[in-house]
Amino acid sequence: MKIEQIYTGCLSQGAYYIESNGEVAIIDPLREVSPYIERAERDNASIKYVFETHFHADFVSGHLTLSKRTGAPIVYGPNANPSFTAIIAEDNQEFKVGNLTIIVLHTPGHTMESTTYLLKDETGKDHAIFTGDTLFLGDVGRPDLAQKGNEVTQEDLAGILYDSLRNKIMILPDDVIVYPAHGAGSACGKHMMKETVDTLGNQKGMNYALRANMTKSEFITEVTDGLLPPPSYFPLNVQMNKEGYDHIEDIIARGSKKLNPEAFEQLANETGAVILDVRNQVEFMVGHVPNSIFIGIDGGFAPWVGALIADVEQPILLVVPEGREEETITRLSRVGFDNTLGYLDGGIKTWQASERETASIKFISAETLKNLMESSEVPIFDVRKGGEFAGAHIPKAKHTSLEIINQHLNEFPTGVPFYVHCAGGYRSVIAASILKNRGIHNAIDVVGGFEAIEEAGIEVI
Repeated sequence: MKIEQIYTGCLSQGAYYIESNGEVAIIDPLREVSPYIERAERDNASIKYVFETHFHADFVSGHLTLSKRTGAPIVYGPNANPSFTAIIAEDNQEFKVGNLTIIVLHTPGHTMESTTYLLKDETGKDHAIFTGDTLFLGDVGRPDLAQKGNEVTQEDLAGILYDSLRNKIMILPDDVIVYPAHGAGSACGKHMMKETVDTLGNQKGMNYALRANMTKSEFITEVTDGLLPPPSYFPLNVQMNKEGYDHIEDIIARGSKKLNPEAFEQLANETGAVILDVRNQVEFMVGHVPNSIFIGIDGGFAPWVGALIADVEQPILLVVPEGREEETITRLSRVGFDNTLGYLDGGIKTWQASERETASIKFISAETLKNLMESSEVPIFDVRKGGEFAGAHIPKAKHTSLEIINQHLNEFPTGVPFYVHCAGGYRSVIAASILKNRGIHNAIDVVGGFEAIEEAGIEVI
């Protein structure tokens, strides 16, 4: 028996490879499926099933492409109604993978089709559960993504999730291993641990939502408390996972068009494409194509694209580090952004060599900010998450989380310089680029963010 967690940090997402006696099951694959096929080939094994825990909202799964390339059927739990051929399993239905048995445990609540897969080893012993977004480490899945107006509320779903956890999962042995679909950093939960594997017994002892004496009313209150609105791209990803999508090879081929500066500029004007610059934030601040938006490839790239660009149909033109064009197009497609039109051949250097105008973002050090604050009142905007701001912040700093910045543009002054910071300098440059793209040109980035602010000795509360 082989179980491999294939974890993708950018999405905080875990896919799973399970092999026994030459047969393989894949659970919740990413959209680029070659790694799973190549992994099976190394084991001299064949992929027998592609299991999906639910219709994912935060990424586009690779189930359709993987099924097409291998012939393996796609399996969902009860209540799933995809637009393509799939096995819609019954609760407690069994699937054989080599000498192993995978049992369908219908665990609705995060969504109504949410399913946990229980793996029994060669001896028939309960070995592991693959919980999707039903149970995370330190948390449970948010119950607001599948609500339908007043018909099904998030409170209704939370109550259903309570029953699923207690009737299907918490009754399992404590030594069962928990393999969730996501870890810390995902927008699918609130309090997820940085660890990505644990035992069920440990989760029963430390996960707030699994308290033995917790009432359903308490569970509903605590699970729904403090939920931020889901990112706008979530329902669009659900639709793609449910109805179908283009295969990754086609998307890469369409998006990998080399464009010289003239063609790049013309296409941007004709299509209204977002110019997305994915280089390092310092390089972007020093010089970039006018009106471009920065979201660096080496940060939480795909989720930030989803949260801030939102519309998966939006045409995109890329400015990328040389050699990372295909990687960028692939990572955009993971969250459903398939409409990449091409990239600037040669990057910013080619643009500059064409003697076209470039733009920049002003920035200062935390030490300079401290000096300014000692002589006058300085407008400061903190774009970290609410929990980060609550933990410690500069007195009088205004808080606008990056994920909702597009809805709060009127809160930023237009007539005077103001200063923007995050935790380490990545998100604040994203914020400054968005503000500049929206016509607010007086944002100044604090290099190094809150970490540098504390090191400079600026007062925080």
